[in-house]
Amino acid sequence: MSDDVFIHESAYVDEGAQIGAGTRVWHFCHILGGAVIGERCSLGQNVVVMNGTRIGTNVKIQNNVSIYEGVTLEDDVFCGPSMVFTNVINPRSHVSRKNEYRATLVKRGSSIGANATIICGSTLGEFCFIGAGAVVSKDVPPYALMVGVPARRVGWVCECGEKLPAGDAPGCEACGKQYVNHGNTIARV
Repeated sequence: MSDDVFIHESAYVDEGAQIGAGTRVWHFCHILGGAVIGERCSLGQNVVVMNGTRIGTNVKIQNNVSIYEGVTLEDDVFCGPSMVFTNVINPRSHVSRKNEYRATLVKRGSSIGANATIICGSTLGEFCFIGAGAVVSKDVPPYALMVGVPARRVGWVCECGEKLPAGDAPGCEACGKQYVNHGNTIARV
C-alpha cells in the first residue's frame, strides 16, 4: 500500500487488501483482504468492500454502500449514498448460496443514484446514469438514463452527465459532445 493512501483511524483494512495511491478510506469502513482498489478513489463513511471485488481508478463510493463479492467497478464510477448491490438472486438464511454468486459489472463513467438497487448478474454500460431509488434487474445500455421500479430507459445522457435532447444526432447542450442515436443504442461521434 502506498504512503499516499489515507485511512481513517476508525476504518479496518485487512491484510492483503490492495489500495492505490491517493485513495481515501473514511470513517467506519471495512476493506477485506482480497479487495483491490485503484488510485484516487474515495470511500465514504460505513463502506464495506468484500473479498474478490475490483474497484478501478477515481471511483467515488458514498456513505453506506457495500461492494459484495462478484461486483466490479471500472474507472470513474460514482455510487450514490446507500445504493445497494446484490450477489445472489434467491437468498435464504438457511441455504448456502456462495456457489451461486452472479457477477455485476459497472462500466467506466457510470453513475448510480442514492438508494438505487442493482440486482446481481447485470452489466451497466459506459456512462449510464441510474436515477435515485431505481431498481435495475437487467443489463443497461451505454449512456442510458434509467429510472423507476423496475428501471426503464427514459432517455440518454452525455459523458458529462447531462440529459441529451431527443433526435437522431443529439448534441450535448452543456459540453458540445456529439452522439448518433440508433434507436435502442447511442454512440459518441
